[in-house]
Amino acid sequence: MAASALARQQLELDILPPLRTRDEIIHRYRHVREVSRRINNGLLELVSGNAIIKQAQKLGLTLGRTVLLDSEDQMAFLFDLAIYTAPPDRTRAIDRYAKTARLESGSDEARVFEAMRNARFVLGTVERRHKMAGLIIGDALRQTDFWLMDEGLESSVENGTILATRVFTPDEFSVTCGVMMPIDLAIVKEVIAEVWPRLKNRTLEEVCNDRRFAEAIYRTAMAYGVMDEIGFRYPTSDD
Repeated sequence: MAASALARQQLELDILPPLRTRDEIIHRYRHVREVSRRINNGLLELVSGNAIIKQAQKLGLTLGRTVLLDSEDQMAFLFDLAIYTAPPDRTRAIDRYAKTARLESGSDEARVFEAMRNARFVLGTVERRHKMAGLIIGDALRQTDFWLMDEGLESSVENGTILATRVFTPDEFSVTCGVMMPIDLAIVKEVIAEVWPRLKNRTLEEVCNDRRFAEAIYRTAMAYGVMDEIGFRYPTSDD
């Protein structure tokens, strides 16, 4: 993420009241999730069937022009690539949405959406539980740590697990954009061997956010069968 984008987000975070208890954190996290869910519904309207087929082809999930999925959860990764990435000569769906969405300046929707536009792809290691809620994730490539709020991961994932995900930072914490998969060093090494010759002249941040890097991670991990281990859902007030 560019320094200017980080600075802009920090200014927005400064106007929010600080989070002091677990209940406050979870309440705000669930609110952010609900806002992002509504935004995602609008984003999905901009994703054509042809775009999904193209992404599925890149992940090896097609036979001709028929999409073949082992589980419905794989659709989340197709939408992730179709929304947050694009070839150099195309605009991202999330940027096209910015031109048509009527979000009130200063609203929660506008703040969350701007954070989503600046989402970053991460290979992260679960270092430990946050002292109040969520997880502390070590960004393996950027060599930084960040606070990830995710009730499902907090209750299920083990320390030391390596995760591939895309996150946005609408608050003191980060939140996944809806995709997450556990990977191991064998997958990382295979992907680096594949993409490094094409990306070696890029900066580290450019490599992290290059669509080909995420595509290679998703494709390789699915070939290894990691989708058998995961599922997605939005938290509810009963969680």
